[in-house]
Amino acid sequence: MKLRVIPAPGRLVRYPADGRVLPGTGGNVPDDVYWRRRLADGDVTREPADAAPVAAPTTRKRKG
Repeated sequence: MKLRVIPAPGRLVRYPADGRVLPGTGGNVPDDVYWRRRLADGDVTREPADAAPVAAPTTRKRKG
């Protein structure tokens, strides 16, 4: 099972397996002891399942 989490404001949270940083937009993570502890400590918040994903802004090159 997966959880959709986002880092709490001002928090830097790393994935335990490889040390990558959880992006500010959040991510899907395993529902395990590590991420449950991050939730309990307030390092991440759970994103509601019915929330629409936020699209990354796109940049366009101007012609001319």
